[in-house]
Amino acid sequence: MANLIVVCGPQAVGKMTVAERLRDKLHYSMMMNHDSIELSDRIFGFGTPAQKALNGAIRENVFTLAVQHNVDLIFTFVCVFDMPEDVAYLKNLEAQFTNSDGTFYFVELSATLERRLERNETPHRMEMKPTKRNTERSRKDILKTAGRYKLNTDEGETLFTHHLKIENTDLSPDEVADRVIAAFGLVPNEKKSRSGV
Repeated sequence: MANLIVVCGPQAVGKMTVAERLRDKLHYSMMMNHDSIELSDRIFGFGTPAQKALNGAIRENVFTLAVQHNVDLIFTFVCVFDMPEDVAYLKNLEAQFTNSDGTFYFVELSATLERRLERNETPHRMEMKPTKRNTERSRKDILKTAGRYKLNTDEGETLFTHHLKIENTDLSPDEVADRVIAAFGLVPNEKKSRSGV
């Protein structure tokens, strides 16, 4: 059985750095949403039909292989909660892992718009996400989507059995990761290489 932790929230809220801390503390494998985005963009160009298809295919195969090979996984994702297809995508992921006797954990991060705009330009984000290096464009995207889409659930709204909300404006990634581990009672895996040896 394999567990899946989804770290969700708006752009530049801190999903990647929290996921990295969880990976290091729990010895899980990790796929951030930009892993598949950056690869498919390099091959086909961002926003093209081929890029979108490859992006989806990469993710689907990673999840399938994680379940087949009992690999605990962390995945970062931006969900538009007022788009039924986004919620359905997450529900399908939950079913994929729980139907194989794993557990699906959903971590939802939120932060002020001001803090997200600051985090949008951090050196680590620039290093890991080439498509975000045009900071003017990514800043405009954050501002546009903040007013147009529902990027966090409502207060008191939960969508999953294991659904944890953390307001991380003033929290470090380590503090957030520790809260997740404590809240879900997660235990680190034995240290393994990526090959499983």
